[in-house]
Formats: sequence, structure tokens, C-alpha cells
Amino acid sequence: MGSIPNLPGITSSVVATERLSTHVLSSGSGEEVVLFVHGNASSSTFWEETMLALPARFRAIAPDLRGYGDTEDLVIDARRGVGDWVDDLLALVDALGVARFHVVGHSLGGTVVFGLVAARPEAILSATLVAPGSPYGFGGSKPDGTPCFADGAGSGAGSVNPEFARRMGEGDRGTDDPQASPRNVMNGFYWKPPFVPAREEELLSGLLSEKVGADRYPGDAVPSANWPGAAPGRYGPVNAISALHSRGLAERFLAAEPRPPVLWVRGADDAIVGDASLFDLGHLGSLGYVPGWPGADVFPPQPMVSQVRDVLDAWAAAGGRYREVVIEDAGHTPFLEKPEAFAAAFHAHLGT
Repeated sequence: MGSIPNLPGITSSVVATERLSTHVLSSGSGEEVVLFVHGNASSSTFWEETMLALPARFRAIAPDLRGYGDTEDLVIDARRGVGDWVDDLLALVDALGVARFHVVGHSLGGTVVFGLVAARPEAILSATLVAPGSPYGFGGSKPDGTPCFADGAGSGAGSVNPEFARRMGEGDRGTDDPQASPRNVMNGFYWKPPFVPAREEELLSGLLSEKVGADRYPGDAVPSANWPGAAPGRYGPVNAISALHSRGLAERFLAAEPRPPVLWVRGADDAIVGDASLFDLGHLGSLGYVPGWPGADVFPPQPMVSQVRDVLDAWAAAGGRYREVVIEDAGHTPFLEKPEAFAAAFHAHLGT
């Protein structure tokens, strides 16, 4: 039923919920449900191998988020932060009759998991964060999570390479532009080169399935007097995870009761989510790649990994528990690059 060919053992369907029609990949028939949440410029197909590797007692469900894949194409209200996605996912598990579940989120999906735990902690059996975005937003925040500017300038849609978005919208599968061709971006940053996944074409199709436009990906930007001249608007996924619209997410997560156990898995060589991210304007400005950088006092490189660790340390100090696993020689998608190492940590965590 979906637009991307699936591996044997994966079932594609559309589930009507009270919010939208959601495209879902499923596998297994066990009693314990694992909800998989994909990242940005991605789709549910990225999870297929990981779903099939689950022990028999689990059932996997992996939806395409609003704005992605074959799910009904509705606008993301970025002013709600991750709220639209959280409410969509809770509507999905309700429609499926799933009262309690494990959840795993990758990249942007990891940020959504922070919101899921905050919204319905009693339903979460365990949470797994894979290379998660910072709960303070992607770009534009100081180490303690304070936005560099009150309007969130330096994060959101204005920080996206417009040529990459244009090529994505055109379904470009070429390699002629080393910086903007979606295939080159995927192979250069999603995993650590020279790794190339066996399902490269299907994963590229998943990347290209994201809906593109001023009110889709990356969203709208508004002029700003602050560097670099643009602030997040009101629509789209990149604005939803901006420093402006992520305010309060970390605090809501830390207030959750009960506190499900958390596993945090990341690749040692992640170029997207890191303390020196090649997608962070603060870091790029400090290297001289973005002109006019106002300096580290005003707009420092965002220490994304350190911010996640600080929030999870506070989680543990308040009575929760978490484990950090760093997978060597892996980039932003360790579950694809090092599936055995990932499964060892992930399956053990599900057993808790």
C-alpha cells in the first residue's frame, strides 16, 4: 500500500485515526508493542531491518510522521513544537488499541520521544533515543538551553540549504552537487563514509518522500534583525524543532511521572547531532563558513550531545535512570551501520 517496496515480513497499511490517516509499517505478532519514530528527511522505511530483528515477543509499528512518506499530507503547526507529532502518535496507538508500548526515536524522532514521554509517561514501557536532537531545539541555543536570540534566529527553516530543499521537492536522485544532491547528503552525513546501505535506493526514496514547500519542509522563515537574518516561522518540521518553538520541552520531559527507563544510543562519528555539528550555524560560523558570525558569546556552537546528557543527568537525579551507549565507527544512523551492536543494547533495554 505504501509507495516504497518493503522487505519480506513488513506489512504496509493505512490507519485512520481521529487526527489523520497514518501510513504504518508493521512486523511481528508479539504482545509487547514497539513504536518506531523516524527522523527528518526520512521515513518509516529506515526502520525495516531493525523491526525484523526484534525478538518474537514484540510487535513493531513504524508510522510515517505528518509531513512525511505516505501519511495524509497535513500542515505541521510549528508553534506547537513537537506537539502535532506527539498527538498524532498518541491518536495512532489509541486507534490500534495499544495502551502501553516501548518507543524508539531517531534524530528528530528522538526529540518527538521527549514529547511523548512528557505527554503520556504512564503509557511508555521504555524509551530509546537514537542520535536524538537536543530537547532545546536544533541550532540557536546556548549550552544551558537558552536561545541565543529571543526570536530563535539561527534555527528553523532559514538555516536549511534552499538548494537541498528544492532538489528534494523535485525528487532528484542524482549526484552532481556535492553539497545539495539528496543522495550525496544522505551518503555523506546520515552514516559514516564509506558505508553505503544495501537498500540505498529505498532509503533515498524515504528521504525524498518528505513534503516540500513554504508550509511543509523546511517551512517558512521570517526576517530578523539578528544573525544570520532569519527566524523560524509558523509552519514545517524544521521550525517545529527550532530553538524558538522547543522552549519548555526539556522541562516538561523532566516533570514526567512515572519515569520510564531511557536508553541513549549514538554513533561516535555523528556529523549531524554533535557538539560540533556540521549542520549548526553556530559551529559553521565559528569556522568562517557563514559570514557575519557574532562570536561565541552571542551565538556559540550548540553542544547538542552535552545538552542531551545534561537533561538525562537531571532525569536520573530526579529518580529516573538512563544508559548511554556510544557505537564506534558509526555516524548518525548506528542502527543501520552497526546493526549487531545496536541490537545488543536495544534488545537488552527492551528486556528491562
